[in-house]
Amino acid sequence: MLWRSKEILERPEWSLGRALYKSMGYSDYDLERPLIGIANSWNRIVPGHYNLNQVSDYVQQGIRQAGGTPVEFGVIAACDGIAQGNEGMHYILPTRDLIANDIEMMIEAHRLDAVVLLGSCDKIVPGMLMAAARLDIPAIMVVGGPMEGGCAFDGRAADATSLTEGLGMLKVGKIDEAAYLQLEDCATPTCGSCSFLGTANSMCCVAEAMGLSLPRSATIPATAADRLRAAQESGRRIVELFRDGLTARRIINRKGIENAIRLNTAIGGSTNVALHIPAIGYEADCEIPMDLFEELCRSTPYIAKMNPAAAPNVPDFHHAGGVPAVMKEILPLLHGDALTVSGKTVAENVADAENLDNNIIRTLQNPWGKGGGLAILRGNLAPNTAITKPAAIVPEMHRFTGKARCFDSEEAANQAILDGRVQDGEVVVIRYEGPKGGPGMREMYKAMKLLYGRGLALKTGLVTDGRFSGTNNGCFVGHISPEAAEGGPIAIVEDGDVITIDIAERNLHLHLSSGEIRDRLSKWRRPEPKFKKGYLALYARLAESADKGAIIRHKFE
Repeated sequence: MLWRSKEILERPEWSLGRALYKSMGYSDYDLERPLIGIANSWNRIVPGHYNLNQVSDYVQQGIRQAGGTPVEFGVIAACDGIAQGNEGMHYILPTRDLIANDIEMMIEAHRLDAVVLLGSCDKIVPGMLMAAARLDIPAIMVVGGPMEGGCAFDGRAADATSLTEGLGMLKVGKIDEAAYLQLEDCATPTCGSCSFLGTANSMCCVAEAMGLSLPRSATIPATAADRLRAAQESGRRIVELFRDGLTARRIINRKGIENAIRLNTAIGGSTNVALHIPAIGYEADCEIPMDLFEELCRSTPYIAKMNPAAAPNVPDFHHAGGVPAVMKEILPLLHGDALTVSGKTVAENVADAENLDNNIIRTLQNPWGKGGGLAILRGNLAPNTAITKPAAIVPEMHRFTGKARCFDSEEAANQAILDGRVQDGEVVVIRYEGPKGGPGMREMYKAMKLLYGRGLALKTGLVTDGRFSGTNNGCFVGHISPEAAEGGPIAIVEDGDVITIDIAERNLHLHLSSGEIRDRLSKWRRPEPKFKKGYLALYARLAESADKGAIIRHKFE
């Protein structure tokens, strides 16, 4: 047990620090106990974080019950949904590194003994896991939980993405304005991370599978009383982790990370996990190359199906048994001896788990798909790698060939789709949206949803050096590396070039000779940076490519 705060609160040498704590009402009794940081990303902008102050209250109760002193501080959190399809999305992925840095600075500056990480959404959870791995102190992840599904729409419960799909339908006359405005009022009925299996809920499930959240806590709905009981239990548990000296890297290691990758692909989780897992591995000194990611995905059956691949939402998945039920089913593929914050191994945690709904969670012998939920592609259009999500793509679209329709920004592509300038049989190419070129690697969520709304989701493909939302479906490939801004082949694709997406063969092919590709690349010139000041200008210079997790390297190697 390393009691860091005690070292800077001993009298008389460190009475200044004690006096500063006492100025806020802390007592000698408080300062004789371990100081447990609470990194709380609560705000009134992000629906997934709206309830975190109440969750924090229960975490603090648990810390005090177990003999610790809670010390809370704030962390930024941005909403992907509000930033979708506009300039704001440039800033979303770069917040991940700021969050990790912020938590590191606060914990180290004040010599806190352990940390409870409170977050729910897309870049916040991975940023917090990166911080835990970097700091290697006792840590536990507590999430805010998913929102409930909304009113009935297009054959399923509505969610936040239904508005974008509905916009496409409105433009082609499938629904009228009154129906669209009604949808606005009923699509997102509660706070919480979006109800589908997007990046937010995927990363919450990843945190649990990795072992840094208590069993079955990732998917408890935001408005359920169990959410608060789990928070209180987490508060008690973090004090026990401190006393036991169980630090984050004993959990966030090769075994825990491989378990998390297998769980994510078994549930058809977000493609963004392929960015975040390598970044977390980097912080844990545990390299996760894309070849390993592909090996684990290919050998893990897809056994749990939910929105966007099916009608059930994440709360439905929770009631079916959640993460423990899936992990019990795939336990033969997992490191069952991996440690978790419960103090037990993975195998012990899932021993009593039950699958309560075979319509959501299937068995290893009868999976929804044998090849896993994610796939890593290569080819002359993606020499390093690209990623797609077979779990969200209907089988007949697993091989698609079409003529390229090229756009140098998300906005240009979205407007062309809305205007009806994208036709059946085309492959939409959206480039200069990678980590450096975007900068910030925006999500092409809106383009995919507009194609869906216009009835083109099963008639077109989309490839990009940007990202996708976990809720996207259709035929899509993202994270193309090298990106256009670094002179990757996607930069020289022209309208009318033929592209083949072949998921079974893990291939992304531009139908040009190698000589033609070299000739075009010799004439390519790097464009001017889109941002010449501020954090995004710095990020564009420092960020690695997507196949490296878009990390910012900070180690002397």
